[in-house]
Amino acid sequence: MDSWNFGHWLSLASSPYAALPAIITSLGIGLLMGVERERKKHVLAGIRTFPMAAVLGCLLGLLTKSGSQYQLLPAAGLLLIGSFGFLPQGKPGEESDPRTTTLAALALVYGLGLLCAVDMAKLAVAIAIIITALLYLKPELTDISQRLDRHDLLALLQFAALTFIVLPVLPNQGFGPYAVLNPYRIWLMVVLIVGVGLAGYFAVRMLGERVSTPVLGILGGLASTTATTLVYARAAHDNPPTTMLSARVILLANLVLFIRLALITLAVTPTALSGMSLLMAPPLLLGLLSIALHRQQPSTTEHATPSLQLSNPAELKLALGFAVGFAVVLLCAAWLNQQFGQRGVYAVALISGLNDVDAITLTTLEMLGQEKLALFSTLLAISLAIISNTLLKFGMIASLGSKELAWRCLPTFLVILLGLGIGLMLNLMMPQL
Repeated sequence: MDSWNFGHWLSLASSPYAALPAIITSLGIGLLMGVERERKKHVLAGIRTFPMAAVLGCLLGLLTKSGSQYQLLPAAGLLLIGSFGFLPQGKPGEESDPRTTTLAALALVYGLGLLCAVDMAKLAVAIAIIITALLYLKPELTDISQRLDRHDLLALLQFAALTFIVLPVLPNQGFGPYAVLNPYRIWLMVVLIVGVGLAGYFAVRMLGERVSTPVLGILGGLASTTATTLVYARAAHDNPPTTMLSARVILLANLVLFIRLALITLAVTPTALSGMSLLMAPPLLLGLLSIALHRQQPSTTEHATPSLQLSNPAELKLALGFAVGFAVVLLCAAWLNQQFGQRGVYAVALISGLNDVDAITLTTLEMLGQEKLALFSTLLAISLAIISNTLLKFGMIASLGSKELAWRCLPTFLVILLGLGIGLMLNLMMPQL
């Protein structure tokens, strides 16, 4: 078998044992899943039955390659595996593992044995690892499912609809003025941003009340820096003892923005990643240094951690709102770029940044990909959007929070702006990096 290259160093290719690597692989898969099942009480099949079922699948798969008269053997083997479900349950009253799970896993390991026989051993091993993890992590998965309410399940369904129903049917061509309105590309960006926001949303829903301040900041930055700033600014105003906690969460959330923008660049325009990384690194590192230098020991008095109340980013209204906003920014940027050159794009960046950084970032990256904007101009426009967005959020802190919170956040916000300037200078000095 050439899947694992055993034939080259064991010289089995032309010997009677040429199928031995596939059989050994199927045996290992069966042992992996069988060990997990054996840990349960009174299981239908365990550490012996699973390897035998996997090897059976492999042997029958090998036989089907020998001639057409054996083509029905895999189906017969599957029926044999299914007949295990009719075996007696055991002594009445004994606690035992659910038979349906074990029977499904047994049928699956049989199928993985068949994959090993048809030179797909690597895929079979990967699937076996994933399935074993699903079996082993049952308590954690059950806990997560119980934490999801109707609203959360609706969020998942909405995201699935946005991604797998709406996106594939949209035309992938430009419409409207300057041919910048590409429905497929616009909705693809919606799916990207909604996906990032949804990951943060579920992370906050699952962990928000139980995690430390740094993780709250990271989750808030993934979900929404504006919402995080608003929630914790109000918390510091209403409950002054939480000021230090609120400041750290706000600052960390705003630093995560730079990582998020770099990941968006990687997904949309990978060729710009080096320049974007050079731009994002100084504000991120200086911001972390500022937080570390101003770190103080938390108060010994316990105070409730403010909870992030976030909207479901996959809601159709929010998704359509982002799509419309993105389309408007695209049109304005294209028109102003034609009328006033790069200065027009900079004006759009300053204005749109007051509301959201993602839209102008995606717009300028699209223009860069279409060679309508140079790399440095793209980075400068994104920087201007970040500056206006940062100033807006500091205004929210000063007006909705407290003076102490504003003073705690000011140094880091200033070094973030300084870091953006350094990042732009580095891109000027090393344009080819």
